[in-house]
Amino acid sequence: MKILIVEDDLALSDVLAFTLRRAGFETLVVHDGLAAIATWEKESPDLVVLDLNLPKLDGLGVCRHIRAQGKTPIIMLSVRGSDEAVVTGLEQGADDYIVKPFSPSQLVARIRAVLRRAGIAATPGILVAADLTLYRARNEVQREGQTAVRLTPLETKLLETLMINEGQVLTSEGLITAVWGSDGGDKTMLKQLVYRLRSKLESDEASATQIETISGVGYSLRQE
Repeated sequence: MKILIVEDDLALSDVLAFTLRRAGFETLVVHDGLAAIATWEKESPDLVVLDLNLPKLDGLGVCRHIRAQGKTPIIMLSVRGSDEAVVTGLEQGADDYIVKPFSPSQLVARIRAVLRRAGIAATPGILVAADLTLYRARNEVQREGQTAVRLTPLETKLLETLMINEGQVLTSEGLITAVWGSDGGDKTMLKQLVYRLRSKLESDEASATQIETISGVGYSLRQE
């Protein structure tokens, strides 16, 4: 699933792209309104995350252009949070309006909600984090420079949870719930599952450990 990010703040655009890639989306990034239109016409993204204040052509102009030619869902971003600004954005064709600052998790949730309303499958099939690419539908993971490896459904659930929360420490209890549900697993089963997953990710002794054990707490997928 491909998302076009139109944001002239370079630091923020990097954060948005990282957040959406970690959530499993493919991203395209441009920094002005004319580039947004050109990229939209060439790449046909599934959704546009569109800043209101842009050089060359503002977000309202970009929104009007897209709406005149297509139905691509648009989420507008702005520091303007007045009722008038929100109503104007929605009346020009935006499907949602988010006021800055906002949390990455809020953006991902709003994107998925807009995609659902548009009848577009909102669960990406590919998840990328660290040097790993997880193909959810095929239960396969590929480490950069290596061939893809088959996983069991439980291994896929575990790795997916770790990848979505890359660099964060997850408790054993939280991972057990994510993989087996509230009543389906225990710490011994989790430890065995982590061991099996590690053995598949680390093809030789020289491979760096991807999944770190945090003593007394749980596990973390190490950031590259």
